[in-house]
Amino acid sequence: MKIKSIDTASLLIAGSATVISIGAGILNEADGWIIVGISLVTFVLTGLIARAIIKKFVIYKIKPIYQVVLSRNIKTSELEEALAHKTNLIEEVGEDLSNYAERNRREILRLQENERYRKEFLGNVSHEIKTPIFNIQGYILTLLDGALEDETINRKYLERSEKSIDRLINIVNDLEEISKLESGSLHLQVETFDIVALAREMVDAIEMDASKKGITFQIGPSNTTHPPILVNADRRHIGQVFVNLLVNSVKYGREGGLTKIVFIDLFDKIMVEVSDNGIGISQEDVPRVFERFYRADKSRSREMGGTGLGLAIVKHIMEAHHETITLRSELGKGSTFSFTLPKA
Repeated sequence: MKIKSIDTASLLIAGSATVISIGAGILNEADGWIIVGISLVTFVLTGLIARAIIKKFVIYKIKPIYQVVLSRNIKTSELEEALAHKTNLIEEVGEDLSNYAERNRREILRLQENERYRKEFLGNVSHEIKTPIFNIQGYILTLLDGALEDETINRKYLERSEKSIDRLINIVNDLEEISKLESGSLHLQVETFDIVALAREMVDAIEMDASKKGITFQIGPSNTTHPPILVNADRRHIGQVFVNLLVNSVKYGREGGLTKIVFIDLFDKIMVEVSDNGIGISQEDVPRVFERFYRADKSRSREMGGTGLGLAIVKHIMEAHHETITLRSELGKGSTFSFTLPKA
């Protein structure tokens, strides 16, 4: 319900007309105008005093509300000064309260989203960690129950325990890395380097794993020698970006597949694209692939030993460089990750 303010000017005019009419009817002209004048002044003063009293009363009533809105104690004189310029007090105070309610609503939604994200994150961490721990526990208990003396079993179980321990170490290392990136405590060591040479170096590092699936790498339009491209960035962390993207392409690539690394000139930047012809990602999963622990194919990802943090780390590294990374993908046809870096 909207409360309309009283039009003081209209009220004064109507009152004045009434006083003039009465005065003119009962008095002679000179005395009548004197009384009319006195009455008019009295009426105006009474109206102004009444208006001031009403405003004081309204301010007194809304003061507790404004203290809640501003989250602090406020003096009456301070509130009067703040509201002095408002022509329609009730309506503008209502607008202030509506804005306050809307801010609170958005803040509550943000807190609810953070709480949901926190619960999901803790659930994912506990799930990722307990799987290798239970595996290690099972292998050790089996060995202690007598399998330790069986040479056909003991070595195999110890090797499996080692793999589970390695997975735990990888999870802890990735969590530590992403924590540094998110907190802003990581200081980039920006330098000038050849991005093409770095790509070849990272390809060489994982080529053995790729060869097990018959996956080959191609740098540039063809495998001919690509000219150097100098960029300004943190070489070690951009190398980590390459490794995570290349490992990802191997994990989800087809047997005998191909992974390409292409460099595109964009004026003052270089766009790097890492694409594969693997299983691809559905459109509903594309927006979430950079979330921590998010897996498009959960069972297969865990089977391959991934921590679920690789792409989240890639995203944070690019954001630390004030650059972006995007994904284009089609289920069954492959994926392409693109990121930019400034030219040297």
